[in-house]
Amino acid sequence: VRKWRQSIQSQQRVLQRQIRNIEMEETKTKRILKGLAKKNDLKSCRILAKELVRSERQKQRLHISVAQLNSISMELQRQTAMLKVAGQLSQSTQLMRQVNSLVKMPQIAAAVQEMSREMMKAGIISEMMEDTLDMLDEDDVEDEAEEEVNKILFEITDG
Repeated sequence: VRKWRQSIQSQQRVLQRQIRNIEMEETKTKRILKGLAKKNDLKSCRILAKELVRSERQKQRLHISVAQLNSISMELQRQTAMLKVAGQLSQSTQLMRQVNSLVKMPQIAAAVQEMSREMMKAGIISEMMEDTLDMLDEDDVEDEAEEEVNKILFEITDG
């Protein structure tokens, strides 16, 4: 592919050189045409004018050829990129197959469900423990409050 692209680029340079040569010849022909027009040599002027038209058409054809070569080069580049992507996708597919063969999805799903159940049980148990501790704390608070009231009353009444 690289050789093809290099060949295409060299052909483009050759065509560009030909276009530049035609342009230089056109400027010379225009200069000569102006000189002949000043001398009133209409027959020679018509011949040179036809040559200018032909050279302009040739230049257009060469520009089209350069554009087509550029298009071919870009298509080669695109095809190469597509081949690389296809290669990477096949490697990715192989890797996914290997990962899938290593991972046993039904077993993992069962383990996750079991863990979920255990966590739910633990959550319920922890809620029950918290509720129980909260109730014990409330009883302790009431007992301490009662003792405090009794102390204050004892101090006020002096025994």
